[in-house]
Amino acid sequence: GNPITPISSLPTFVSPEEHANLISSTPSSFADIPPILKHTQPNVRVALDPPVPGFDATDGTLYVLTSVLVYFTASGQGFQIPYPSITLHAISRSGTSPSIYCQLDAGPAPDADVEDEDADTLLQELSIIPQDPTSLEQIFEALSTCAALHPDPNVDLDDDDDATIDPLSTPFETFNGSADEELSEVGRAALAHIESIIYDPFDHDDEDVYEEGEGEELPPDSEDDEKKDALEDADEENGLKAERGEEETTAATENKTTAKAA
Repeated sequence: GNPITPISSLPTFVSPEEHANLISSTPSSFADIPPILKHTQPNVRVALDPPVPGFDATDGTLYVLTSVLVYFTASGQGFQIPYPSITLHAISRSGTSPSIYCQLDAGPAPDADVEDEDADTLLQELSIIPQDPTSLEQIFEALSTCAALHPDPNVDLDDDDDATIDPLSTPFETFNGSADEELSEVGRAALAHIESIIYDPFDHDDEDVYEEGEGEELPPDSEDDEKKDALEDADEENGLKAERGEEETTAATENKTTAKAA
């Protein structure tokens, strides 16, 4: 629908100082606290494309509230715009009248499928033209602050499926082509090179298998194991030699004792 709502009186708001006093007194309900006025700019003209029927774009005052953007004239005409409907705002210095340029989401096109998320939408353009061009930065900053308080409800900020990898699934897939999708010879060669250098942390089938053989170099861990086994074999052999030496010494002692007795 139309993002611009006509109004005949200003909405209630408070200054930042008044807001600080209200919250310091612990109100019974924070929902009852009026929105805060972030910036006000007098002597402002606006240009709407397409124009709003019945609205005379005379000079008025711009009110940047935390709830909505408000424009109100001395004749009692005005409008307000919710921030999620402002899809773009920027400072425009082109032409003779620097302005804040805004694009407004006016809803889906008449012939668009309402269930199609990619369907075309209607846009309405708003130019905020202050008499004092040095105020553009202040207006822009206030708009940016208030817009950040009202993210687009149609954007799912928790949808991070594209940023995670399920270890139970196959994170890397090989492109094999199809009737409608087929890589050229150069493309296949480039893809083969890319797949050869990609490391898949979930793939344990391609781990290198080292076999001990003539002329083959063992990995560092295998070399350490081989040295450890050799030392253990040497210790075992020395132990056997020591046992045999003790047995020979015992036998020689017994022979000498027998000879003396004889």
